Amino acid sequence: MEPPHQTPYEDPDGQPYEEPYADRPGRGRRPWVVGVSGASGTPYAAAVLRALLQAGEAVDLVVSRAARLTLLDETGGPFRDAHWRDDLRRWLAAGADGRPDAFAGAADLGDVRHWAAGDLAAGPSSGSYPAKGMIVVPASTAAVAGIALGLSKDLLQRTASVTLKEGRPLVVVVRETPLPGPTLRQMVALDEAGAVVLPAAPAFYAGATGIQDLVDFVAGRALDAAGVAHKLYRRWEGELGRSR
Repeated sequence: MEPPHQTPYEDPDGQPYEEPYADRPGRGRRPWVVGVSGASGTPYAAAVLRALLQAGEAVDLVVSRAARLTLLDETGGPFRDAHWRDDLRRWLAAGADGRPDAFAGAADLGDVRHWAAGDLAAGPSSGSYPAKGMIVVPASTAAVAGIALGLSKDLLQRTASVTLKEGRPLVVVVRETPLPGPTLRQMVALDEAGAVVLPAAPAFYAGATGIQDLVDFVAGRALDAAGVAHKLYRRWEGELGRSR
């Protein structure tokens, strides 16, 4: 019996891909998983995503339910499962200063895959799924607690737990202040489990002239921790006053 007909851009289940890629799951594709939680700081996530795509990395995206509310509040736009490509394109085009076309056309979404936060059967929920690692940006205190305690209440937390147990890089960009005692203890637990705990704390030595520069510094440090090359900020070279 012959297998059912497939178009060139369908997966084995008959689901069409938007664009043809030889680097599909099962053919060597190893994405970075980016988890976006409900903390304030969606420009940090946008900067990380743009830089990953510009570096030629494949990306799997998980946006929590709370993050969708934050996105709507901070950007004025929704993030919908049924229209995620259009919504992501709009999100990545916007600058941290609110300009809707600051990065228009800067990100090719061809090798981005989106997983619904409630889909606990999604690829990244399993250790056998070939991911490079995960960046949680921004990470709310609820996300920090859920990952540290292994709650796996949604796909973001489950994927982070899988990343830790498989010994892959996990970078948690915490965005909260002040930090209460329980959260500090959970951050220590994440560090002891092998994660990189990276507070969203921008520096000023790189010569920032606007909000996007400060956002890019934090995003760049997250990518440094993940081992991904980028050009998001000017690195310190031991020369005082060079940024002025």
